[in-house]
Amino acid sequence: MAADCNVAVHDESSSRTHSKLMKHLCRFRSLLLVSVVVLGAGTFKLAAGDQAQRGDVSVAAYSSIQAAVDANPNRMVYVPAGDYPISAKIRIYKDRSGLYGPGRIIQQNPEQPIIEIENSADVEVRDLTLTRPEGNQDTSKEGILSINCRHLVIDNVRVVDNRTVAAAISLRDCVGARISRCLVRNYMRVSVDDRTADANWGYAFNCTDGTGIGVKHSKGTLIESNRVIEEILRPTPEIKEKHKLGDWVKKNPMKGRLVNPKLWDTAYTDNWQQGSAIIVTAPEVSDLTRILGNHVENAAQGIDLHCDRVIVANNVVANSFIGMKAMHGSCNVLITGNQFVKNSLWAIGLMPGVASHAENTDGGSIISNNIVSSFGHGDASWIWGNENSPIRFDHGQEPTDPPLSDVIIQGNVLHSIGQPRYRYAVRIEGEPNAPRGLHFSNNLFLPGTSGIANAELKP
Repeated sequence: MAADCNVAVHDESSSRTHSKLMKHLCRFRSLLLVSVVVLGAGTFKLAAGDQAQRGDVSVAAYSSIQAAVDANPNRMVYVPAGDYPISAKIRIYKDRSGLYGPGRIIQQNPEQPIIEIENSADVEVRDLTLTRPEGNQDTSKEGILSINCRHLVIDNVRVVDNRTVAAAISLRDCVGARISRCLVRNYMRVSVDDRTADANWGYAFNCTDGTGIGVKHSKGTLIESNRVIEEILRPTPEIKEKHKLGDWVKKNPMKGRLVNPKLWDTAYTDNWQQGSAIIVTAPEVSDLTRILGNHVENAAQGIDLHCDRVIVANNVVANSFIGMKAMHGSCNVLITGNQFVKNSLWAIGLMPGVASHAENTDGGSIISNNIVSSFGHGDASWIWGNENSPIRFDHGQEPTDPPLSDVIIQGNVLHSIGQPRYRYAVRIEGEPNAPRGLHFSNNLFLPGTSGIANAELKP
């Protein structure tokens, strides 16, 4: 600082005045520098949790996170950096409340969710890490469970090693919720899929199961820019053999109505990868959903839809045995600008299901400007072989299901390097209730081993 203030003065008449001015200037600059340093330190302290500026409260002032939430209804509560072990779920149940901060909440009890939000509006959960300790990561519970909420925001939250047959982030009966920029990692577990209570199936089998983001009976949901990634339970022959995946463990006396007789006699199913990275379900209730810009990797089913008026845009679904499907009465689905990479059974599939009926039909949809690449090169391709089709339109699961109708398929690209690992680029199932009104234009479909399609692609 002194070097900056030394000035050589040659004008005798002004030297005294100039010297005084320079001394005042140097003193001012020193004070200004000190003020900036102090202000910078104060700003850092506030960012680390001083509540004077934000008006929020910190869990550091309470015996537990739940105590802080209970004592501060209608306020956001800050969770400073550090680990916070819990053995009971954290309940958020007041309007305009929530949690935020860099803390890591560790649920030690596999019989409890981590956070439950219920019967509230304008709640926010931001920036936290939610996890379970080694040895207690397998659970039937959620990382975040939200029930009957309005305008919920879940933003930049990491749900890691919550390995569940439920969903890492679950919404039920919500309106206007937003799930943004979250990371869901390692959400699948080994389980048993028990379908013995359903007369359509009538058996139970060993499987891998789990859902990253699950939405049910909800309207106006936005799911954007999330990453849903499974790193542990990849569908390898070693995993299959270790856990006897696909083997039936229960079987009803009578065959299920929808079960292939050969499958029934064999008591084994290839479909032992269960669950979805993102699922929106509850036909005729869930509506007006946007699934935008998400990254899905190593899922069983990438995006699974049983709902109406959906936008699926600009997502990446990589190495999932199914890229996406819409069924059970899904109408007005816009599927555009997505990347489907290394899928094994199909990349894009539309089809009726058992929940479809005359007032709940499938169709009125658009599939446009998507790229399907390296089909048949995923982890699960050894299970499904090379006889599948990247894009498929199926008849109903039951003869009474109304057909899929009125779908525009345009501007899509199917790209494969080397010999294709599929029979047809497009598969259209026949009667009963075969798809109606499929319109194809300006697509680039490289032929499979048997051609472009098993039926005429009408413009």
